[in-house]
Amino acid sequence: MRLSTVDLQKRLNPTKSKRLPLSLTILLAWVAGGIFLFALAPYGFWPVALLSPAILYALLLPEMSGKRAFIIGEAYGMGLWCVGAFWLYTSIHDYGNTPAWLALIMIALMGLAMGLFHGFLALTFNRMVGKQPFSFTALWVLQEWLKTWLLTGFPWLFVGYAFTEEYWLSSLAPVGGVFAVSFVAVLLATSVVELLRRRGGYLIASAAVLIISTSLWLINPQWTQPKGTPDLSVSLIQGNIPQDLKWLTDYQVETLNIYATLTSTEWGRDIVLWPESSIPMFQTEAVGFISEMVKMANETNTSWITGIPYKDEAAYNASTDDYPPFYNSVIALGAEADGLYKKQRLVPFGEYIPFEGLLDILPNLAGSQDIMSYSRGSEQQSPLRVRGHNIGVAVCYEVAYPDTTRKNAIGADFLLTISNDAWFGTSAGPLQHLQMVQMRSLENGRWFMRATNTGVTAIIDHKGRIVKRAPQFERTVLRGDIQARVGNTPFMLFGHYPILIIIALLLLLSYLGKREHTRTRSGK
Repeated sequence: MRLSTVDLQKRLNPTKSKRLPLSLTILLAWVAGGIFLFALAPYGFWPVALLSPAILYALLLPEMSGKRAFIIGEAYGMGLWCVGAFWLYTSIHDYGNTPAWLALIMIALMGLAMGLFHGFLALTFNRMVGKQPFSFTALWVLQEWLKTWLLTGFPWLFVGYAFTEEYWLSSLAPVGGVFAVSFVAVLLATSVVELLRRRGGYLIASAAVLIISTSLWLINPQWTQPKGTPDLSVSLIQGNIPQDLKWLTDYQVETLNIYATLTSTEWGRDIVLWPESSIPMFQTEAVGFISEMVKMANETNTSWITGIPYKDEAAYNASTDDYPPFYNSVIALGAEADGLYKKQRLVPFGEYIPFEGLLDILPNLAGSQDIMSYSRGSEQQSPLRVRGHNIGVAVCYEVAYPDTTRKNAIGADFLLTISNDAWFGTSAGPLQHLQMVQMRSLENGRWFMRATNTGVTAIIDHKGRIVKRAPQFERTVLRGDIQARVGNTPFMLFGHYPILIIIALLLLLSYLGKREHTRTRSGK
């Protein structure tokens, strides 16, 4: 049967959907982004992670102008970030002493800025590629990846995290990382939309990928293997220091006493781990205290690892520098322990001022970036060496960066992360943060020990499962054992390159198909 040009166009471009009023479309897009919060911890209702992008996809299917598409994408992104990252309000208002009205405006501006990622996703989907699940999914993963590095990055609220404990899908994480999980989830979600439009072919492709991920779950390949050494006994100290007191000079001695007291019953364990900046002063200001702790560690054959602000006086040049560089660091001391790790990924405006030098145009802020900023640690750092094992480190926020953790995991027998999530109070932020650590364990096939100030302190195995966790907002010690493992997952070897190549090919093919379709319609 021969198809006429008109029939062919109808096949390639199904019946146009009636467009909703723009105001209603914007509201639906904002709500679709906002509900994504419920797919992540602590709620964990993963079907929402399919529904949320599916709604955005459906809203973008009718023919529309680029401006309208961008507005819809921007509205979705604003809803995603204003609701999903509302935990920032706690740190801005409660601990930043910012008026409530101004804190809300700042959250809205943050949502507006981060919404640009979905705004440009929608614009590109509308103008440059064919409107079908493969191109939309590729663009979705592309914007998630861009959030890991563009303008220092803010790698939060990824679809893949909603499936961290859904191993029928997250079994892809050791192969392609969190973006592989996001890819399959969004492809499945958009394919269901096409099924409702009586275009079921895309669902076959989604089912094929799901069969692969489910097979990996059932086969349960051991990408990494036990090192063959005895498990290590660890004690993770959770000091529960109130954030409004933590950095007060008058409270520093009390903070040290709290950690020393909690640790007094733990000497003799293989490893004692303290949280981020649990020593709230430079190492040069706590020489006596550190010496006492090291003495206790050596006498009891314990490795002591702690977070501490580190002043690098050896790198100070009085003729060129105003002061020595200082770092948010982790140091290993005591029996069979050695090494210093300097945080690589710093929190914008929290640990450093972005766009250094630009603020000098304002007289009251001139030079403030030098006064306020931590220095950034090198990307080439040796792992901590503890009891014959290499330990890869991630400090607080940088565990959200898949590639940074991947590089630190190479050659490591297990991983540790320390954090101070007291900034975010009882919000969902600390639990979302923990979920990311679980995904990093899955990606790299390594056990993780996580010590925090107020929670969530936890021990996580190489499959991303929480073995033990301490209650939040309690002064306590979490005791457990960790296993050293060797070998590399495919993700450790190849990183994001495979999934990036796949989405690049999909976008190229979709672009070429769109261009050819346009030529056919115009009669060229």
